[in-house]
Amino acid sequence: MTAPPQNIPGAGTSTASETAPLRFPPHSRYANVEIRSIVEEDGTRTQYLARRFITDEIPRIIAERRVTDGDRADLLADQYYGDPLLAWRIADANDAEDPDQLTSIPGAVIVIPAAEGGAP
Repeated sequence: MTAPPQNIPGAGTSTASETAPLRFPPHSRYANVEIRSIVEEDGTRTQYLARRFITDEIPRIIAERRVTDGDRADLLADQYYGDPLLAWRIADANDAEDPDQLTSIPGAVIVIPAAEGGAP
């Protein structure tokens, strides 16, 4: 069995009675992702996240932006939303699995979606 991701709050292995449920802030891309767990024969429970799929729903676009040198997804999210942690919304709207893809080509045009709504 592989080790659970270390960057998920509360994730890990423990006895079934000790595991606290995972929780993510409402702005997180994982806020609405199903949390699953598996209990081994020895009572050890491992929590993990179900796969997150990017929605096919077209978001409301508030801006189009031509990428310039020095742009980063987190800086754009801070500029447009006032929260760098919402960079995932820009990545999702542009079908970018890696936020660095968004700003790797100066001159490319990316869309900035509205920030309202819950996590997909």
